[in-house]
Amino acid sequence: MLQQIVSHTPIYVWFILAFLISRGVAASADRDVTMRSLVIIPAVMLVLSWLDIDNKFGVDGVVGASWVVGALTGAGLIWRNFDNASIAYDPASGAIRLRGSWMPLALMMAIFCTKYAVAVLVAVLPAAREHALFVVAVCVVFGMFNGAFLGRLACQLAVCQRAIGTVRA
Repeated sequence: MLQQIVSHTPIYVWFILAFLISRGVAASADRDVTMRSLVIIPAVMLVLSWLDIDNKFGVDGVVGASWVVGALTGAGLIWRNFDNASIAYDPASGAIRLRGSWMPLALMMAIFCTKYAVAVLVAVLPAAREHALFVVAVCVVFGMFNGAFLGRLACQLAVCQRAIGTVRA
């Protein structure tokens, strides 16, 4: 069965996996980024997640609310545990220095594996889309993943904002 699942996986999925791995490995090293590049991955993940949820279940009522609850939970967990030393911002040059971390790779792989498993499950058992507990659980988990990205971005932007405030004061 595993061979059938893998052989029926569209080729673009493997390209997405390769891209995510390359981005995650790049994030493991210290690097300088722009404000724009800081926002790109969280924004892309947000849009893709929301479109995927809408495509699989719709985003009305409980589905959308479950995703939002998950997103707020994920963002809150990151906000509470964020390491401010993982980022430095130089307002004069606009350079953002990020300390390398394997967390983005782990998060992207968790999202990929979860999305893959849900896609396989829905393909094999289409009736799963009708089970409220399954739908709510999937939406909360996807929301938590996106919340983690958004929470990390919010923390990074807060560090940058504090650096700008320190320069002005």
